[in-house]
Amino acid sequence: MQVAPPGSAPVTRQHSLAMADGCRLAVVDSAPEAPRASVLIVHGLGEHSGRHEALARWFHARGYAVRRYDQRGHGRSEGPRGGLETSDDLVDDLAVVFNDFAEQQDNPPLLLGHSMGGLVAARCVLDRQVGASALILSSPALRCHEPAWLQRLAGSLAKIAPRLPLDNGLKLDKLSHDVRVATAYKADPLCHRRITPRLADFIFRTGHTTVADGRDLAIPTLLLVAGSDDLVNPAGSRDFAAAAWATQKLTTRFFDTLYHELFNEAEPARTQVFKQLGDWLARL
Repeated sequence: MQVAPPGSAPVTRQHSLAMADGCRLAVVDSAPEAPRASVLIVHGLGEHSGRHEALARWFHARGYAVRRYDQRGHGRSEGPRGGLETSDDLVDDLAVVFNDFAEQQDNPPLLLGHSMGGLVAARCVLDRQVGASALILSSPALRCHEPAWLQRLAGSLAKIAPRLPLDNGLKLDKLSHDVRVATAYKADPLCHRRITPRLADFIFRTGHTTVADGRDLAIPTLLLVAGSDDLVNPAGSRDFAAAAWATQKLTTRFFDTLYHELFNEAEPARTQVFKQLGDWLARL
């Protein structure tokens, strides 16, 4: 479906892509007239790409073509809610979606990942599965607040009951200081609260390896960290920054009092976050 709104609004196309195992992922491509650059946005656990519409519009206003997609088991994409067939699914899916998008662009796209999407994006870049021009990580799930025993339990359950549906335990009231954000999330039929042991184990294990592999970061990266994040542990971002320091590829911005969804924070904090993003992009 192609929509061409009047005026200077971006042209939007909704379609789907089939992954190697046949799972179809819902994709939204949108672009202003004659875009000068491009970005792929990867959403977090339990949500979907539609929740990043305002972020897409921000990029449109600066001349970017934008691709968003619903990760498997999320939003309008296929797959059991919060589930994986193999532990590599999310990273492999991102590589397919990104490389398909990159083939349509004059220059390599940026890659932006939020929360679990930030973990997936970082892993995909570190594994050299995509040729992104730069990487933006928003509150990436590099470390969780769950205790070690629960992480070990997830690893055990991933072997014996990998598809067991569980509550993901996300603290929705800590998404943003803007209470409307949590209200909208709870009312959104495309959001869910499911996670399976296989997905939980992927997040826990991949977070540890990604932090350790920060020393291998090879492209310009902006790391945006919410210091008062109760959904992911900001200590993971701090350790990733320490590991990546010697690469001179990483720019880190800490927002000590802000909550998890930095791009959806209450004003004036939200404007400050976007200013940091805009200033960094201008220096690329």
